[in-house]
Amino acid sequence: MSEDLPPVYGGEILHVHLDAGESTVEPVDPADARRFLGGNGFAAKLVAEHVPTDADPFDPANVVVFAVGPMTATPFQSTSRGVVGFVSPMTNGFFDSTFGGTFPRAQKSTGFEAIAIHGAAGEDCYVRVDADGATVVPADDLAGLDTYETCAAIREREGEGYDTHVIATGPAGENLVRYACLLHEGKLREGVAGRGGAGAVLGSKNVKAVAIREGDFQPEPVDEADLRDLAVGRMGTLMEETEMLTDYGTSGLVNPINEMGKLGRRNYAAERTSEANADAVSGETLAAYVTEDTTCANCAVKCGKHVSVEAEGVTEAKIPEFESLFATATMQEVYDVKRVMAANDRCDRLGMDTISWGVTVAFARECYAEGLLPEDASPHLAFGDAEGLVELARRTAHREGIGDDLAEGSFRMAAGLGSDAERYLHGTKGLEYAAHSPRGLKGMSIGYATSTRGGSHHDTRPTLQYAGEHDETTDGTPEFAARSQHFTALGDSLTQCRFVSEAGWGKRVDDRYRDAINLATGWDLTTAEVEAVGERIYNLERLVNVARGVANRETDALSYRVTHEPIPDGPAAGMYCPPDELDAMLEEYYAFRGWDDDGRPTEATVERLDLTALADAVN
Repeated sequence: MSEDLPPVYGGEILHVHLDAGESTVEPVDPADARRFLGGNGFAAKLVAEHVPTDADPFDPANVVVFAVGPMTATPFQSTSRGVVGFVSPMTNGFFDSTFGGTFPRAQKSTGFEAIAIHGAAGEDCYVRVDADGATVVPADDLAGLDTYETCAAIREREGEGYDTHVIATGPAGENLVRYACLLHEGKLREGVAGRGGAGAVLGSKNVKAVAIREGDFQPEPVDEADLRDLAVGRMGTLMEETEMLTDYGTSGLVNPINEMGKLGRRNYAAERTSEANADAVSGETLAAYVTEDTTCANCAVKCGKHVSVEAEGVTEAKIPEFESLFATATMQEVYDVKRVMAANDRCDRLGMDTISWGVTVAFARECYAEGLLPEDASPHLAFGDAEGLVELARRTAHREGIGDDLAEGSFRMAAGLGSDAERYLHGTKGLEYAAHSPRGLKGMSIGYATSTRGGSHHDTRPTLQYAGEHDETTDGTPEFAARSQHFTALGDSLTQCRFVSEAGWGKRVDDRYRDAINLATGWDLTTAEVEAVGERIYNLERLVNVARGVANRETDALSYRVTHEPIPDGPAAGMYCPPDELDAMLEEYYAFRGWDDDGRPTEATVERLDLTALADAVN
């Protein structure tokens, strides 16, 4: 480890070369630690350096990067979060997906701040990582196993019990379902790297899983006592602000957001359902099926839950998150909570992003209702068909019948159906929107349009908007969206759980984050310099996407329904984002960011953010 690198860093990046079956180690540059922190920042840098701009996401030249941050396994709360970075088969651009559990903390213990997987294996395998490096382990016998079965089988094979931490693909990843996810299952809370298709990219490399054996590295904050005091001082606020999450998990959001009239229903044709329907799939109703609370390592919030539904054969399943309830319940007009839990459990086990899958199914159901799909396309495409929802998950993961089309996502499906189908899409840049309304929340309008990930709520955050900030005004909203994107890029580089960040530390970059980082590293960063880290990372992601041809004024767009069809009824009736409003916000956003008229970071911006060498690398 370099003596100039703060002792919270293990100090190394591990490169796994699947073709050769070997690994190499690269030291972390202390300057890169200050510029990018870790996590999302390291992932974006590695993708920029190693993936050719013309490489297809399923090309062996794509990389999959697992990265942790400088605050992982320190007193800074809820930092057992990992980042997976790659070029997405959904968007064809840079994507980072985060997950929790114990895997990130275990990775930190090996001393490897990032693990970059290159190339493709000639046979099915998994990658075993310990403090000495990586081993590519042949594993044809794991083919076809679901995510939970894969995690358990590898732990048994490694003979280390829960000291081996596994994140795995399911059949969906093996079959290159474009939004296949990764699931980490252990003795605490499951972690799901849900969005963007990381499971599909690993599947294209013939990698079934990554397994971490714990090492001996322990990060040493430079001023651990004061960092601990700072963290302890935030606990009261944190626990008070996350009470709903402790009680219900994110499913507790269903009723309040429905009451606002901003909860997508029937493929987003409306944004409010009846109180009875919403309550039927709410956290309050799901609570009757909860068997235990679960939590990620180093987190007191316990927002995870396990549920069991004996009638559906569902035992100790991960509770559906709010986003999943939106995608698989209200968007489908399905309010049978038992079948909704069964469909979500099936997606988790098969390894599919419940948001993209659910919104794609809702899109297909509307196309079917409008006569854009033949009557014999599938017996399961009627809105309200709860049993069919469960079956469609299986068919999608195995690419059977209509499932083969669903596996491509709604945008590619629409391209095959013709221009009329595009008016029913619900997403941006090839990625389906999450549950937070781009019609009812102005910050999400400009946030989704400019997101490097597409329809992801992890770039611009909805939390302050639900509290009444930038929800129904465009005044100052472009700057709000941009600075929210700095906040999320920073948090994913530390790496800290978004819920804990927002509830305990601040919903914007503030002095508390500065103090925590400086106490951990011994640096003397200002608050402005801390925010600049997030700005630098976001601009790097944009540079990658610009070079790949997927980020420009034309792609910074919103779907037809958002820009042409006002919310028809309910408390938010009449709200939408017409094209001229979006154009005005984009102009203001680009000006604030220092981008040109086509949305490209200018040379002056690139130089100011110390990105010149990386900008040259991706062009």
